[in-house]
Amino acid sequence: MGTSPTWQLKRIIPGLVITCFLLQSSVHAAEVLKIGGVGSAIGSMKLLAAAFEKLHQDSKIEVLSSLGSSGGIKAVSKGAIDIGIAGRPMTDEERNLGLSVIEYAKTPLIFTTGKDVKISGLSSEEIIKIYKGETLTWPDGKRIRIILRPISDSETMILKTLSPEIGKAVEGALSSGGMKVAVTAQEAADMLEKIPGTFGFSTLTLIISENRSLNILSFNGVTPGVKTLRDGSYPFLELYYMITKPEPSALVRKFTDFVHSPEGRKILEESGNLAVKGNPGS
Repeated sequence: MGTSPTWQLKRIIPGLVITCFLLQSSVHAAEVLKIGGVGSAIGSMKLLAAAFEKLHQDSKIEVLSSLGSSGGIKAVSKGAIDIGIAGRPMTDEERNLGLSVIEYAKTPLIFTTGKDVKISGLSSEEIIKIYKGETLTWPDGKRIRIILRPISDSETMILKTLSPEIGKAVEGALSSGGMKVAVTAQEAADMLEKIPGTFGFSTLTLIISENRSLNILSFNGVTPGVKTLRDGSYPFLELYYMITKPEPSALVRKFTDFVHSPEGRKILEESGNLAVKGNPGS
């Protein structure tokens, strides 16, 4: 006599229930590590996180949208995230929080335009004239549209240190009003891609890791890259720090060790960073 479909289902369903329960238990058992901070490092951090999860399938990493350097540091101090990513040294007030700081990478800070602008590089003098409003059009006659970042942004602060003249020109452009100011690195990249004739700054790692359609400009004849950053010929850079609690969890230590491992360093360099040895930051 054949087995009835009903009887077969009665045998199968308990097994399915047990399987689903085990799958749910394994998901809930996975430890979640949260990372957030400066927007320009988010793309490369996602690449590191994906590679780490492949090696440690019992762990899950959530890389948050841009919080900024200050936001990432504050979130770690409040216990909201496990690792903060900063693109600048900590302030005196932040040092008093007692957090651990480790340098992990450098990336070229670059001048950039949308793909519709057909130039390959700019000199300091040309950049100053653009920010001052003395040069208003590109060589083909297209109007230059400057994309700025807030005065307190870490990349704006780095830009201002490039030279006193560039610093003054950038401050003047910010105070003049009427300019487009992007709050985050991703917003700036969106504007640079979508608005005709744009000019601004970004980082090499953001453009590579997020596959952005932007022109990477040489500066005073030097092309930004990991090689020119390593040999010191390209002077314009952002240094990244990982911020953790003084006594981080085992998973946090495992991930920071992975960032400094040969595989982690390879991911960083392929995404436009010069990996550093992890000396304590300031």
